[in-house]
Amino acid sequence: MSGGVDPETLYTKQNCIGGGSFGKVYKGVDKRTGQAVAIKVIDVENAEDEVEDIIQEISILPNYTPRGSCGDLMKPGLIQEEYISIIIRELLLGLDYLHGDKKLHRDIKAANVLLGANGQVKLADFGVSGQLSATMTKKNTFVGTPFWMAPEVIKQSGYDHKADIWSLGITALELANGEPPYSDIHPMKVLFLIPKNAPPKLEGNFTKAFKEFVELCLQRDPRERPSARELLKHPFVRRAKKTSYLTELIERYERWAVHHKGEDEDSDNEREEAPRPNL
Repeated sequence: MSGGVDPETLYTKQNCIGGGSFGKVYKGVDKRTGQAVAIKVIDVENAEDEVEDIIQEISILPNYTPRGSCGDLMKPGLIQEEYISIIIRELLLGLDYLHGDKKLHRDIKAANVLLGANGQVKLADFGVSGQLSATMTKKNTFVGTPFWMAPEVIKQSGYDHKADIWSLGITALELANGEPPYSDIHPMKVLFLIPKNAPPKLEGNFTKAFKEFVELCLQRDPRERPSARELLKHPFVRRAKKTSYLTELIERYERWAVHHKGEDEDSDNEREEAPRPNL
């Protein structure tokens, strides 16, 4: 919010719909328009290392997207490649815009990819996003969720927008396989394995174009990773259909949710944010 306006005078905060790295996300209503919004309240007390990025308690108010995240859409079963290509294309369009404005997201994963009723794809949870100033080409802050972190972020060797490209590649693997690499290993051990091991590959019954796309995103040397704009020209992305096709995924999830309501709520309650170690 800008101008010193108290967000509570403009928005009605309702029930909590999720949590992120530094705070909680609430469903809300814009008092002026009646539009549903998502309100993320960031707790600065739990983000002392990021005070340069988050100076005060900030409320971020994107449009509320009622159809859930890609994490939700995977609950009925794996997502087919034809849908993944649409999601990835839309994420690349968002990243191209962010990176062009010298901003980094730093926490790309399926749970932070939201879908609207008509299949619109929105990248959410900017709680750990960072800004590269005109005189700063790399950041050193350790932020994000371990399974999706680029090697250079873990090593704190300085990183830029190419770290988001790595996380996008891991998210593509997550969408294809239902979980990110090393998901069965404790996050603290994963922080050791990612910089040490060879980058993961997409295995199984997928097209050559999809496998090559993931391999490009997961180059160990960030200088070898293409930019978001370059990846938009890749055959895997160029063949993607319109976003309206994603409504088929939404309908599948809604049918599944009707028969698994209690199970769905239990999994949401049990889901915990991976620990963020102090390095």
